[in-house]
Amino acid sequence: MGHMQSLSRRAFVFGSAAIAGSIAFGAYAGAEAATGVAGDNPLTAGLGPNSVTFNPWVEISPNKITLIAQHADIGQGVGSVQPIMIAEEMDLDPGQFEIRFAGPSPAYFNTGFADEFAPFVAADQSPAAEEARAKTLEWLRQSGLQMTGGSSTLPDTYDKLRVAGAVARETLKAAAAKRSGVAVADLRTESGHVILPNGTKIPYVALAAEASKIPPVLDAQPRDPSKWRMLGKPMMRLDVRSKVMGELKFGIDLKTEGMLYASVKLNPNKGQPLKSYDAGKAQSMPGVRKILEIRNGVAVIATNSWYAMKAVDAIACEWAPSAYPAEQADHWKVLESSFKPEFLGKEWRKTGDIEAGLKKGKLVEAEYRAPYVAHQPLEPLNGIGLVTDKGMEIWVGHQSPRFVQYVAATAIGLKPEQITFHNQWTGGSFGHRLEYENVRVLAEIANQMKGTPIKLVFSREEDFLQDIPRQIAIARHRGSVDKSKIVAADLQLASTTPLKGLLERSGTPSKDPDGQLAAGLWNVYYDIPNFRATSYEAQGLSPSTTWRSVGASTSGFFTESFIDELIHAAGLDPMKARIAMCTVPHYRKVLETVAEMSDWKGPLGNGRGRGVAFVESFGTPTAEVVEVTATDRGIRIDKVWVAADVGKVVDPVNFESQVQGGVVWGLGHAINCELTYAKGAVQQTNYNHHEAMRIYQCPVIEVRGLENDPKVRGIGEPPVPPAAPALANAIFAATGKRIREMPFNKFIDFV
Repeated sequence: MGHMQSLSRRAFVFGSAAIAGSIAFGAYAGAEAATGVAGDNPLTAGLGPNSVTFNPWVEISPNKITLIAQHADIGQGVGSVQPIMIAEEMDLDPGQFEIRFAGPSPAYFNTGFADEFAPFVAADQSPAAEEARAKTLEWLRQSGLQMTGGSSTLPDTYDKLRVAGAVARETLKAAAAKRSGVAVADLRTESGHVILPNGTKIPYVALAAEASKIPPVLDAQPRDPSKWRMLGKPMMRLDVRSKVMGELKFGIDLKTEGMLYASVKLNPNKGQPLKSYDAGKAQSMPGVRKILEIRNGVAVIATNSWYAMKAVDAIACEWAPSAYPAEQADHWKVLESSFKPEFLGKEWRKTGDIEAGLKKGKLVEAEYRAPYVAHQPLEPLNGIGLVTDKGMEIWVGHQSPRFVQYVAATAIGLKPEQITFHNQWTGGSFGHRLEYENVRVLAEIANQMKGTPIKLVFSREEDFLQDIPRQIAIARHRGSVDKSKIVAADLQLASTTPLKGLLERSGTPSKDPDGQLAAGLWNVYYDIPNFRATSYEAQGLSPSTTWRSVGASTSGFFTESFIDELIHAAGLDPMKARIAMCTVPHYRKVLETVAEMSDWKGPLGNGRGRGVAFVESFGTPTAEVVEVTATDRGIRIDKVWVAADVGKVVDPVNFESQVQGGVVWGLGHAINCELTYAKGAVQQTNYNHHEAMRIYQCPVIEVRGLENDPKVRGIGEPPVPPAAPALANAIFAATGKRIREMPFNKFIDFV
């Protein structure tokens, strides 16, 4: 873990300017990708007799075929598309293989972060940008950074999983050729079999022992997409039936022999310890076996989760006060005073003469705000832990397997290699499963209950109280328009730092500027001759962390709302102006597509309005049009059109679902959600106080995926950032009222 820590301080900082070294490394594909260049194949150690593994993603025994999902499935469907990419090349059909999530291993390092970590905007494909990405990729390889996030699953696995499947297919054919004496060129594969010219079918599982005795065929090439059977075509996710039927086991569903249950009450003043407690009432409650003190709270061990939750709720605790302001109003005051040189994160981009540009024509100024918000996945934090004299075994759904090892080990004085981690299907995350509160707490509890499996389940209220929220932010933007043209834009942001906090809690603290504060702020692709983007990092506020689309979730709202204000000040059409100003041809095509989809022809009138927003996040340019009607009871959202360019739409059905889900997520939080603090604790502790979009509010959402980008991009997060500004811009078009702060329901009603 030490090597990972030392490298991560540079490689894991989005937008780090410290590109060092002199050798450019190309994308890891071909044989290197198929064999796991960052270390030995982790599947080898667990192989049974007469079994074979060709690479870290394929394992075949005489009884079954197992395909490894490198990235965690947190509801976004990658537990399906990853094995399907391998199965496509192996000529396997759904139902012919099992799926297992990868354990901690540097072999599963995430190549998809190379684009995001390098200090260049996604559309910059210059030699300098590509060299920086190649060097960042080498850092990732050396560190073995294994993580799900940043819409990086497809960028990471699109090449290497198809190569892994091709290597397995060709090696199985070589084994069949050796057995049968038939030339490899005369063999073909279909539905999990190697087929001889005479029609004889040899099951892959029957070739496992022989395949293990020959070297893998590393020059195997994946098939051209024109020959795909499943990828690129409408298909059902592999997990749909089991989820609909209630058969799939999430982490919260797991049970093990001799297990006891735990629930906790932790200091609601995040990060602070327990001072004292009185458990007299709880000790005599039904099912209670033991009451434990842990670092920042208490835990009850009981015979089921309900007993544990009821008992821990009965414990009276005295807490150490918060290190951040106790009241919400003071959080905003800290932000307001953070636009100062001593809090400067970075001037991310500067072109032209911003001060001279602001003096030309009409000056436009606006302030925008975005509150803390919760992650609120349906599945609350949970896990099973077992500590013995040899180490700890932990079952939990998480996005960072190797960091789970580190955090659990550090909590109880073990070495990371003494932690055996089993990743689980997860009922949502949105960034929640990148944090570790349940991991640390579970380790502490299990360590006090050695030899007994402990199942920890947070109550919904505790999950909200302990959630490390999305960053709180204020933007102060200035711009100028002259002769129907935007001539200057000065974008300034003060915010808590989502990525730096996560890094610190992961054991890899960084002093570099938080690059996620630049997302949606500096990656603006409009022709504005005088442009500046600057972030300020507020200190002493509630810890913040990654939330679906991270920095762009707030900055996208700020920037695209302000661009809209400038466009209107210039007397231009919001759609036509964006298309005309867009400097990247295939990004411009995204805007043109959404204009065509929505049949944009200017203002609608009669209390109806349309708003457009365009944001690139995690490399994926996404444009959205929202149409609303102002009714007597409030704003009704009628329809949304979305166009996004991901280079290759690998799973069309899931692509559409992810886009629609992202839009609903973005709209719902823009309308309804915020977390506020009182006496150091979050006031909203369940869904009725932090309400996402309701079914009756949900609009029709039309989606189109484009394939013009030269690289394969992800789609889980990019639909979120344009949703809020497109809605705000639509409300302005319908009512003439500008909303510059989320949640919008503080200023206008929705029906």
